[in-house]
Amino acid sequence: MNIRVNHNSRAPIYMQIAAQMKSLILSGEMVTGCVLPSERSLAHMLGVHRNTIARAYTELKSEELIESRQGYGYVVSLPEREAAVPRGRKKKVHWPELIKDEYLDMEVAFDDVFQRFSDERLISLGSGISTSEVYDRHKVAAEIAGLIAEGGKNQYFYNPYQGDKRLRHKLVSFLSTKGIKAGMSEIQILTETNQALDFLVALLLRPGDTVIMEEPVSPDAFRAVELAGGKVVVVPVDEDGLQCDCLEELILLHKPRFIYVNSSFHDPTGVILSGERRQRLLEISEAYRIPVVEDDAASELVYSGPKHLPVKASDTQNNVIYIYSFSLTFLPGLSLAVVVADKELIRSLSYLVSVRLVATDWMTQKLIAGYLDDGRYYRNLHVFRSNYAIKQEIMCRELDKMKPLGLEYVRPRGGVYIWCRLPEGVDSMELEVEARRMGVSIVPGYVFYPGKCGGRDYIRLNFSYESRERIRQGLDLLRLAIEAQLAPKK
Repeated sequence: MNIRVNHNSRAPIYMQIAAQMKSLILSGEMVTGCVLPSERSLAHMLGVHRNTIARAYTELKSEELIESRQGYGYVVSLPEREAAVPRGRKKKVHWPELIKDEYLDMEVAFDDVFQRFSDERLISLGSGISTSEVYDRHKVAAEIAGLIAEGGKNQYFYNPYQGDKRLRHKLVSFLSTKGIKAGMSEIQILTETNQALDFLVALLLRPGDTVIMEEPVSPDAFRAVELAGGKVVVVPVDEDGLQCDCLEELILLHKPRFIYVNSSFHDPTGVILSGERRQRLLEISEAYRIPVVEDDAASELVYSGPKHLPVKASDTQNNVIYIYSFSLTFLPGLSLAVVVADKELIRSLSYLVSVRLVATDWMTQKLIAGYLDDGRYYRNLHVFRSNYAIKQEIMCRELDKMKPLGLEYVRPRGGVYIWCRLPEGVDSMELEVEARRMGVSIVPGYVFYPGKCGGRDYIRLNFSYESRERIRQGLDLLRLAIEAQLAPKK
């Protein structure tokens, strides 16, 4: 056995020995059944401590290259290899064997519906996309061209991993209008809410951990937890949002890593977490030292009544991780999410971003920073509210015409979604197929239930993306689809 030890190498001696023995085994010079020298004998041969040989043998055992047998000591135990495939044979990779089961068995209904907004043949009443009617496309194109032209050095196109400094500075002021006091070191910029949730799950969750979520809940949220090996425990939502009465019992039972809540104009129901429950949620978080992840994209879209401040605004202990999204109040396709949290968490989150991303979206960040700086974003918020309020009114008037069919809904005070209960006997899965056949896309309610044990009698409608006329046309088609489902089967 020809093994050499280099005492000047940076590689640990036991690893040098294990690597050389592995090479001898794999090359066939040491065949299965070959008895190896004892730890003491090999240590003497190589002039090293016996513990060094023990560690080398342990390394080889962990790779299943050797085993210890009573009466023999260490023996080579390389598993029998399959016969080599003759050259020239062509075989396709069997991808289902390589892809993890959880990614093979994903529910695709929601993703399919979401993608249909790009199909102009379908009227999309499902996708939560901002309207293109507020911003002048030509002006925005000129602004983007200006950003590119003034770039100069290539470094201009790369933001710090925590986000553009100017944007974070402007966000400090914007967040203050929502009652949130945060410094630049407490802000992380990401592309969208889904990305923010994915990073937070990677940062906080270990396989087998539990997360408490609302039900119904956005499938993007609960799938991020499930795909990371976490377990979702749900709490029902009523007209005042997340029901907090059972939270303490669930916390004691499951010891969750965090509580997820969509506080304002909840997706999909459109309800608002009441002020009393916001306070109760904070009390529970502080009592049990459990983080709250607050998802907020629609709190600025209030059409009637007062605007609630985020839960984060009352967070004196920095227990709340707040996510604000510009997805409904900026140009469609130019999305940006803001994470506000304790600076220690933001520091770790920024490090994770640096590991996973080469660069962040510099153009959208600089564009929004400019709009916040000169006040255009704030002025355009009023235009968005007016635009969406009119569209909500149109949708509700058309839905009222379906009430004689048995359709029910509660009109939200804001947001972009309406949660509709279908007439008795109409299944949301079957209705989605029928509506799509007629030319309109909707989201069936069951996709918002992690266990798929509810929502078959609900659909979620969205009014932000389409024009007023197409909303009317889409709801006419939806009414026809419902009538077709209610018609006696031949």
